[in-house]
Amino acid sequence: MSGHSKWHNIQAKKGKADAARGKVFTKLGRELLIAVKQGGPDPAGNSKLKDVIAKCKAANMPNDTINNAIKKASGAGNAENYEEITYEGYGPNGVALIVEANTDNKNRTAADVRHAFDKCGGNLGTSGCVSYLFERKGIIVIERASTNLTEDDMMMLALDSGAEDFSSEEECYEITTSPEDFSSIREKLESQGLTFLEAEIQMVPSTYIQLDEKGAEKMQRLIDMLEDLDDVMNVYHNWDE
Repeated sequence: MSGHSKWHNIQAKKGKADAARGKVFTKLGRELLIAVKQGGPDPAGNSKLKDVIAKCKAANMPNDTINNAIKKASGAGNAENYEEITYEGYGPNGVALIVEANTDNKNRTAADVRHAFDKCGGNLGTSGCVSYLFERKGIIVIERASTNLTEDDMMMLALDSGAEDFSSEEECYEITTSPEDFSSIREKLESQGLTFLEAEIQMVPSTYIQLDEKGAEKMQRLIDMLEDLDDVMNVYHNWDE
């Protein structure tokens, strides 16, 4: 669930995701719950739910698990209520961090997030202290090996679908969209039989900060501590990994 990052090593990222799959599915279940409570259980009339479902599928969440979570969230007896909260702060060497959480206890979550920042040499800041360094963008990542399309064909398909940008790396393609066009572009790509490693709206940094080895170790520890928190959904940063 980590924030915007380049996919330098897909297998390593997959391995890490597999190891944390149970926790990831729990967090995604919470996102489904919030989306259903906000806009109802029908994806056709609930664009947020449709986007969360796409995110679940990119994380290889089984359809049965997705459907059961939606059914549970829409049940009359479901009293679970979560609030979406965003924290901002600084990591080692002034790296900017945005932490998105879904919580049923704001005091607990704030204390847990603050503890992680303090433990790793960071500082939890005030709302708006780093968000100006990021822009909301739709990010779709497709593994090269998952499609027979050539790089040129993939680029034309993405741009013809309305994407803002297309980049190619050794193992994957990354498509950037505006938040407003994300859903429609994702659906156009899905209709062509494409599957995604990532498909969600993220906070993308405008500038990046490089760290020395010691700073990188602290930064990675901070990210890991934050992602281990049950309430934390996404961690975005401008560390140039």
